[in-house]
Amino acid sequence: MKTAVLVFPASNCDRDLAVAIRDVTGTDPVMVWHRETELPDGVDLVAIPGGFSYGDYLRSGAMAARSPVMQAVAKAAERGVPVLGVCNGFQVLTEAGLLPGALMRNAGLDFVCRTVALEVGNSQSLFTSRYAAGETIGIPVAHHDGNYVADEDTLDRLEGEGRVAFRYAEQVNGSARDIAGIVNASGNVLGLMPHPERAMERAHGNVDGRRLFEGLLEAVA
Repeated sequence: MKTAVLVFPASNCDRDLAVAIRDVTGTDPVMVWHRETELPDGVDLVAIPGGFSYGDYLRSGAMAARSPVMQAVAKAAERGVPVLGVCNGFQVLTEAGLLPGALMRNAGLDFVCRTVALEVGNSQSLFTSRYAAGETIGIPVAHHDGNYVADEDTLDRLEGEGRVAFRYAEQVNGSARDIAGIVNASGNVLGLMPHPERAMERAHGNVDGRRLFEGLLEAVA
């Protein structure tokens, strides 16, 4: 399985994401600098990490979404290549138009950093096949701008089409209808606010995040 992790100025979770992917696939991802205009040939997964790309100037993810590499990511997504955006990566995907909606400041304007309970909304996507629909899992969050918002028509469409992959099972940041992660209409692009790469080993508290990467490996293989 050939994977790529994007690297933006000021991102601080790219190595964490690369280590998680390596631990599951057995192969180091290619680290792709944001100024590149092409992805590696034959890439099977593109991962956009968390952190604070460009220091979160303007809006979180807004500048990274306009980096040259994101045009290549959009083309890969159109071909069906799985694309995973975690935390700031989720923000980048919405700013790039690959997912609907936007991520705004948390209710109360607080930075939230703890393991939270998530309900699996869709177990049929490339990213969620190792989970059961309705199952409650625990994955850490670490964000200040994780409040997912969209207009009512978009929210209705996401829920009606089964595109809400994960939902907060507890109060976290005030996001619209407690949405923590969504997929695109084709099911090959996931934006997820919690950090699955931080729930990979028993020492982390649980391995609920590891199951996401294992499902991806199984689906691509």
